[in-house]
Amino acid sequence: MLLESIGTPILWVGFTVFIIIMLALDLGVFHRGSQITTIKESLIWTGIWIIASLLFNFLVWHWFGRALAIEFFTSYLIEKSLSVDNIFIFLIIFNYFKVPAVLQHRVLFWGILGALVMRAVFIWLGAVLLQKFSWIIYPFGLILLWTGAKLIFKPVAQADPERSWIVRLFKYFMPVTPDFVGGAFFVRQNQKIFATPLLLVLVAIESTDLVFAFDSIPAVFAVTKDPFIVYTSNIFALLGLRSLYFALAGIMERFYYLRYGLAVILLFVGLKMLGSSLFHVPTVVSLLIIVVILIIAVIASWLKARRKSPN
Repeated sequence: MLLESIGTPILWVGFTVFIIIMLALDLGVFHRGSQITTIKESLIWTGIWIIASLLFNFLVWHWFGRALAIEFFTSYLIEKSLSVDNIFIFLIIFNYFKVPAVLQHRVLFWGILGALVMRAVFIWLGAVLLQKFSWIIYPFGLILLWTGAKLIFKPVAQADPERSWIVRLFKYFMPVTPDFVGGAFFVRQNQKIFATPLLLVLVAIESTDLVFAFDSIPAVFAVTKDPFIVYTSNIFALLGLRSLYFALAGIMERFYYLRYGLAVILLFVGLKMLGSSLFHVPTVVSLLIIVVILIIAVIASWLKARRKSPN
């Protein structure tokens, strides 16, 4: 039995159908062929996903009350903030493998689709563990402290996609063509199936999200124990990630202090989990602290960018 949840079978099915429809529209209608995603289009889709998230948040407020609505918004804000850090990794992976701009949308679409499945499994597993072993919250807290410290002391520029054990294992068992073959993930050459570098990029992105989920999902369980709130906040943050990447990819280097802000958020949430038996931090207070940290990180980054600008 999972933790008590507002997610009735009708809500789970309805939400899943909504996500499938939106993904089908995205790939089948708005991005049917390979094309370069413009900044204008990315900003429009980013706005659409944010508005959809806020409308869902309003429905949670209307149907289930203020407390759960605040839990959803806080969880969504944490996931959205942490997902921005993934954009740095996407940039590194695409630059490392020299992925043409016209193919990047296709990779991110399937990457995020796979991430949705992984998140569902991780959230289900996390809910089961919390239900059966309440002490598991302390290892979760330690994971967040370790991740926060790593963000501070290990620059993202040190990341190397080829060092991922999943990528190395994949290349060991599956031959890879030297060049991209359009938007194909597999090709047949000399009666043998080969993967293309595009599939290798997808594997690298999925392995990155696997690590990201291992860090971010415990952070949300520190805010709410409701699996439906955890899942929906994760999904809404993920669905807007692709369009956010194309909107911010060109200016990510200006967010000098964002990683440090995210690190502080993880450290705060980790300490909150470790101290849960000694003190209780209201969700509203957690939300305000997270918002203040993000505002400070963004303003500090903007001020540094202004100082470095030749104009």
